[in-house]
Amino acid sequence: MPAGQPPVAAGAGAAAAVPGDAAPVATPAETAPAAAGAGAAAAASGTAAPADAAPAAAAAAPAGATPAAAAGPTTLNLPGGPMDLTPDHMENGRWYNAEGIPTFKVENGELDYASFSGYRRYHAECHVCHGPDGEGSTYAPALKDSVTHKIDYYTFQEIVASGLQSTGTGSANQVMPAFGTNRNVWCYVDDIYTYLLAHGTGAIPRGRPALKAKKSDEFAAQEESCMSG
Repeated sequence: MPAGQPPVAAGAGAAAAVPGDAAPVATPAETAPAAAGAGAAAAASGTAAPADAAPAAAAAAPAGATPAAAAGPTTLNLPGGPMDLTPDHMENGRWYNAEGIPTFKVENGELDYASFSGYRRYHAECHVCHGPDGEGSTYAPALKDSVTHKIDYYTFQEIVASGLQSTGTGSANQVMPAFGTNRNVWCYVDDIYTYLLAHGTGAIPRGRPALKAKKSDEFAAQEESCMSG
């Protein structure tokens, strides 16, 4: 289900200011909002290089570029079945695989804008419990591992929308609140998911992605529609 669909569950969450591109407001305080190697083929000249010639220098990466990450898997083996991570088509400024499930795209070290948006939304709304970069904490699990090994996209959506209750002995307290009516989360649930996928598979390292694709008009229009709806 794309992120632009109406909220599906009741819940509450505090809005937090997010640095970067401004987005349509939901509350007065709210603002909205890798790695590819390049191989160079050496042309055979047929002549020997001078004895004192220095080796060719590698092309310098842009200043502040995201460090190269090891190539991650193209398929996840989840309990409900395999999931293909290959980006197949774009809709509303977001990438989806052939089955219509949100996924990420990293090209020449540049992360797609929706997943970059997910990084910002995660760190505005989720990291207090689940830790920076989805790495987990003593209070809540590492979501980067959950989405790559334990739960599929639809389960992730369900938990975000409806919350999750403790199964501990003698405890029925809700340990995760429902965010289905919190637009600051629900309008970006797909973005948060794909950011966690990108980091959980090793496609991007920890920290703020240095390179991101441009925010598309389609993304901006869908964002405004969801946040003002």
